[in-house]
Amino acid sequence: MNSARDPRIAIVGAGLGGLTCARVLQQHGRSVTVFEREASADARPQGGTLDLHADTGQAALRAAGLLGRFQALSRPEGEEWRVLDCADAALLAHQGPSTGGGRPEIDRGQLRGLLLDSLTEGTVRWDRAVTGVTPLPDGTCRLLFGDGTAEDFDLVVGADGAWSRVRPALSHATPRYTGVTFVETGFDHCDTRHPDLARLVGNGSMLAKGAGRSLVAQRNSNGHIRAYIALRAPEDWHMAAGIDLGDQRAVRTHLLGMFDGWDESLRYILRNSDSGFINRPLFVLPAPHTWEHIPGVTLLGDAAHLMPPVGQGANLAMLDGSDLAQTLVTEPSVDDAVRAYESIMLPRSIEAATGSAQGLDHLVPATTS
Repeated sequence: MNSARDPRIAIVGAGLGGLTCARVLQQHGRSVTVFEREASADARPQGGTLDLHADTGQAALRAAGLLGRFQALSRPEGEEWRVLDCADAALLAHQGPSTGGGRPEIDRGQLRGLLLDSLTEGTVRWDRAVTGVTPLPDGTCRLLFGDGTAEDFDLVVGADGAWSRVRPALSHATPRYTGVTFVETGFDHCDTRHPDLARLVGNGSMLAKGAGRSLVAQRNSNGHIRAYIALRAPEDWHMAAGIDLGDQRAVRTHLLGMFDGWDESLRYILRNSDSGFINRPLFVLPAPHTWEHIPGVTLLGDAAHLMPPVGQGANLAMLDGSDLAQTLVTEPSVDDAVRAYESIMLPRSIEAATGSAQGLDHLVPATTS
């Protein structure tokens, strides 16, 4: 097995956590390869806006030497939160940006692009689908690819998200449905084409909630508003309603019925969006999710601790990536490094999972208080 000074490291998944890990390793002169199943960086949209916390996501970017570049792209005004009454859209609560810029927003795609651009050319191997990993008796790990080939590494890092192909090497846990589904839609050029909605949302995020359903709208860059219709419903809610998700008009009509009685300025989100509706059921891993240490393989981000999307997932994934890279640099061996990382990451993720579950209950209450 190679020494910790020259380990063969593979990261599976070119998301925020995996890319942060790769960047910090390269900052310290270490070689690393990232394998990504998607064909290119722009193979699909990367999602909405993220708030990066000072002690997690921003700390990881500082370790990666990218905090200044992040600050140049981020939107401190995006911290604003507006909570509206669902019946009349009256303002119930308002939180402006913090004076210290504690949690500025950035589009997920912009942040991923920042990390990708910081890596040595060729670090990410696109269109390399991983089907599984096999820990080997000598403490290394074999990475299995969809084309039937395999490569051996001193460490394989599963940074491949909710449905990780690396996780089964460590854990039998599988994601379970939370009982909440987000239906996503969007608005382009909102200040000119949808000015009333733009004023309703403000510079950051807007929330209106009732029993078992909520509307969330968030400013993104370039005049885009991304909205989520949040529902406490069975995972197959659309099938039970006899709706084909491909029939956007039927989805719109059904959702309008579900929000009958809500203020029309809020129902505008359902009635007038520019894009179609994307069904996104939310899944989580069991909490606590832990595993017995196995040499040659570990997990970070959603692969390790999948949580509801209420502000912690991306931040923790990036901190995981930074922490793992720094232990690989400072500990005497790869195995020592992974043990040190897991001893920090696992307890932290247990605490965060509890907070995220509570956050989802707040965002989409089962009943009105």
